[in-house]
Amino acid sequence: MADHDVIIIGAGFGGMGAAISLKRLGYSDIAILEREDDLGGTWHVNHYPGLAVDIASVTYSYSFEPNPYWKHWFARGAELKQYAEHVADKYDLRRHMEFGVLAEGARWDEDEQHWVLTTKGLAKGSRRRTRTAKHLMTATGFLSQPKLPDIDGVEDFAGTVIHTAKWDDSVDLDRKRIAVIGTGATAVQLIPNIAKRARHLTVFQRTPIWVTPKTDFKIPRPVQQLFASAPWTQRAARKANSLWLEGMMVTAVLHYKQAKFLNQGAARLATAHLRRQVNDPETRAKLTPDYSFGCKRPTFSNEYYPTFNRENVALETTAIERITPTSIVTKDGVEHEIDVLVLATGFNLWDTNFPAIEIIGREGKDLGKSWRSAGYHAFEGVTVSGFPNFVSLNSPYSYSGLSYFMTIEVQMRHIERLFGELKDRNADTFEVTPQADAEFLEHMLERMDDTVFNQGSCGTARSYYYTNEGDAVLLRPTSSGNARKSVESFSLTDYAFA
Repeated sequence: MADHDVIIIGAGFGGMGAAISLKRLGYSDIAILEREDDLGGTWHVNHYPGLAVDIASVTYSYSFEPNPYWKHWFARGAELKQYAEHVADKYDLRRHMEFGVLAEGARWDEDEQHWVLTTKGLAKGSRRRTRTAKHLMTATGFLSQPKLPDIDGVEDFAGTVIHTAKWDDSVDLDRKRIAVIGTGATAVQLIPNIAKRARHLTVFQRTPIWVTPKTDFKIPRPVQQLFASAPWTQRAARKANSLWLEGMMVTAVLHYKQAKFLNQGAARLATAHLRRQVNDPETRAKLTPDYSFGCKRPTFSNEYYPTFNRENVALETTAIERITPTSIVTKDGVEHEIDVLVLATGFNLWDTNFPAIEIIGREGKDLGKSWRSAGYHAFEGVTVSGFPNFVSLNSPYSYSGLSYFMTIEVQMRHIERLFGELKDRNADTFEVTPQADAEFLEHMLERMDDTVFNQGSCGTARSYYYTNEGDAVLLRPTSSGNARKSVESFSLTDYAFA
């Protein structure tokens, strides 16, 4: 007999959403294992200066659990953490959670018809242990494994080194010579904040990022009260914002072939934003991407570009040759003396995160090795043939829409239909059929031909959307509406139940 009905790995919004769906169906023997010391996923781990969501709060939240009291249109990190705690309390999820537990690997036991998970407690003196579950779900997030730069000497730097995903609030940045390596979405939020404190800040940019204006503001108390007393008004705000995001961002990227004008319009908007905000023509040129809008994740900010007008900020685009104990040396021989090195180098998706742990299915099939050798696939971005009773919530072609909560809620509905059918049949196992898995992949590959990834100019983007093999498999190449429709209409005969 298995220890649990379901084990969920990850206590972020994805894992909590899965648990809520299971509890709706009557499941109670659920264990949610989290390697960190509290819930919230990225909103617990990250707390660097300037942290905020880059999707409007009315959209970046569960539609069934609106928060009428967001303080800002784009919630700050602390607000999202509080919201995660509220959800966990309201839906009675905390009693299922165990913190400081590192999941190392899982294998399907064909004889016992359950999953065997190996874990290790992170507390001193903890030992490895195994535990079993009828069903296994991975909700480890897309951005959970910090990536360190492959630069000679990075480990030799004698000053302070901070990765944005492991921010140390005790580090004194005031009047220091600071270097930031990286100019992705995290750096866009961080750089304006530390520039105000640094004696001198050098930003080392390998690839510029598309940045559009950010319509951010404090939400007035009367509006919060209106959202609370008349929830339909907040639903309307959510719908309006979602439609705007879908039209300007999702359609422009995923339907590039049909809506190239939208993509070009978004690029023009970002270019005009840059032109208005940066004084120096040479700096503007360096900050201008040479790849199509959307090849690399774009972002929103009103503070990033003006930071480069400051006298204490320099933008360096010459490649880094090495790091010494006291400096960064670029390939032109220039030595940049620094006190603090900030690594805004993002996350490793394709070496360690798909999947985040070793998953061994039927007949010893290794999911990660299979994906890397035979191609990435997952039926409706949720299940994989050869891996019974397994749900992967961060899978190929699973990310739908611009708000992660769109993906989460589509997957929640998939879980509810799948596990509801499992109960109705009084079955013990489910597994997507190889045919359904293959047909869904074929459909995704056909739709990819419409996207900016196949039709645009993405060669210089260096985007985490692409696997090491050069395929863009992270985003579902359809509209959000299509994803919602598909999760209601896929045939349950696409699964084998036993």
